Parts: sequence; C-alpha cells; structure tokens
Amino acid sequence: MPKTRKKADFPQKRCAHCQRPFLWRKKWEKVWHEVKYCSDRCRRENRQDR
Repeated sequence: MPKTRKKADFPQKRCAHCQRPFLWRKKWEKVWHEVKYCSDRCRRENRQDR
C-alpha cells in the first residue's frame, strides 16, 4: 500500500502576482523550482502589468 502525504506536508510558495500561498502539484514535480504563479490567470495578468 503506497504512503500518502497530507496536504499540509507539501511544499508551499507565494504567487508572484497575487501573493496568495499555493501548494505543490504533481504536474509541477520536475519544474517546481521554476514555478512563480499560482495560475495561468496570474501569469497572464503579471505580464500585462509590465
């Protein structure tokens, strides 16, 4: 039986745009060090602000 992790055990970051905390996701496993935004919307809006 595989061990499961609690949500609180996952790494966390703050979004560069909205400053909200967001948790690690499986799809970000290999690029977690590059992830800056919690969503595509925040990424898009941050580019418009420049």
